[in-house]
Amino acid sequence: MGHVRVTIRIAHPARREEPVEVPNALVDTGATWTTVPRQLADRLGLEVIEQLPAQTAAGEVTVDHSFAVVEYDGRRSFADILISDAYPGVLVGVVTLEGLRLAVDPGTGRLVDAKLLLL
Repeated sequence: MGHVRVTIRIAHPARREEPVEVPNALVDTGATWTTVPRQLADRLGLEVIEQLPAQTAAGEVTVDHSFAVVEYDGRRSFADILISDAYPGVLVGVVTLEGLRLAVDPGTGRLVDAKLLLL
């Protein structure tokens, strides 16, 4: 399937009408939450609410936890955000995809509509 890259917009929750466009964000279905570099978090003015342990390929690290509004193709969702420089770009995690009602189609490598389940 290869890598899935998308252009998303991220905004501070109190300034949803002032998003920052993030081209080439990597969709990572192995990541739980979306991760942004500290420089972007600072630019957005994201508030750190706590520090959490997170597992990376290199081992466990401590990351800052925040919230933001993530937008893709006209869909918006509040999302948990991890702030870390372990990866130089933005990783879009699976919980963010679910909040946007999206999934990765493994056949095409594209984002597709995902149904909400009320079971």
